[in-house]
Amino acid sequence: MSKTRLEAFSDAVIAIVITIMVLELKVPHGTSLDVLAPLLPILLAYALSFVYLGIYWNNHHHMLHATQHVDGSILWANLHLLFWLSLIPFVTGWAGENHFAALPVAMYGVVLLMAAIAYTLLQWRIIARAGNESVLARAVGRDTKGKASILLYAVAIPAALLSPWISVGIYLLVALAWLVPDRRIEKLDI
Repeated sequence: MSKTRLEAFSDAVIAIVITIMVLELKVPHGTSLDVLAPLLPILLAYALSFVYLGIYWNNHHHMLHATQHVDGSILWANLHLLFWLSLIPFVTGWAGENHFAALPVAMYGVVLLMAAIAYTLLQWRIIARAGNESVLARAVGRDTKGKASILLYAVAIPAALLSPWISVGIYLLVALAWLVPDRRIEKLDI
């Protein structure tokens, strides 16, 4: 089965998720900079989530670029990933509206953790279909950054109950690690 529909559908879902997030931003009443102060937590949560969605979109694109064919298990694994990404607007709004309170920040981490696990499962399904000598398998290698991300999310979730800002720092750290361009697939010249 061709990967084209999977790519188009995934791109559309991620675009809709980003659109939903931006539509949740409420326009302040007034024209001075002071009216933006109460919105700062919401804008910060939005910015972090936008970066995360951009990272997923970028890496998903590269992963599918290295994929030749998909099957039903890959389609379901992809839907699993999209499910968790679709929850990002909810936890973003919850964390931002509540000024990064402990439980919303922990739940933000749960969604990030589950999205990372879902992405890893999708990656494994593609590699299982294509083989251990496939372009993607060679590019992913040990996937140290992916495994470290999952571990850091798992640490950040309970840490949020002690100090939400520690967790937010961990989420920023993971995002920054993924912002550094991951050229493993591009290096293989496919």
